[in-house]
Amino acid sequence: MKKKAFIIVIILLVIFFAYKGVRKVNLNSDFEVGQKIDSLNNVVVYYNGGVDNVVQRNTEDGYNLGLEYQCVEFVKRYYYEHYNHKMPDSYGHAISFYNNSIPDGEKNTQRDLIQYSNPSAISPREGDLLVMKGTVFNRYGHVAIISKVENTQIEIIQQNPGPYSPSRASFELLKTAENTWKINNDRVLGWLRK
Repeated sequence: MKKKAFIIVIILLVIFFAYKGVRKVNLNSDFEVGQKIDSLNNVVVYYNGGVDNVVQRNTEDGYNLGLEYQCVEFVKRYYYEHYNHKMPDSYGHAISFYNNSIPDGEKNTQRDLIQYSNPSAISPREGDLLVMKGTVFNRYGHVAIISKVENTQIEIIQQNPGPYSPSRASFELLKTAENTWKINNDRVLGWLRK
């Protein structure tokens, strides 16, 4: 029985390390890592290949923009280039952009942005930074920029959604019975605004 358990543990370890390795490899031969694939307000989205792929740290004038081609690097570069905004805390994973202890509509001092919860009394708008919680396969979360807001949906632009996922995605926007705005996606924690 101990031998069978040992073999199962070995198989699980092999599967785990194979999975981690694949997440760093570019499986989509249609694109090369670092290739321009989209843009918003002249801020470019680059292709990253596997979601765990890391090229190098990107800095501008000594300001940390993040690890090249990761989702955090895009949203920080967008805020830096489009709004001339430097976040006081220039480090952290995507999920750390949202602080659960901050009430809806209050300032997130780590990011020097106003934070709104999902749902919120205030509707999201174009240019807001959207924060998503992690998953079983990605505990670091995800961040994107809201690129369009319509009556019943929002569109986001994102970097590093995965080798076969598009740079843009849309989510339903609901006006709730409590007169709040909700992005209808269970992963969305909220949005931040300059």
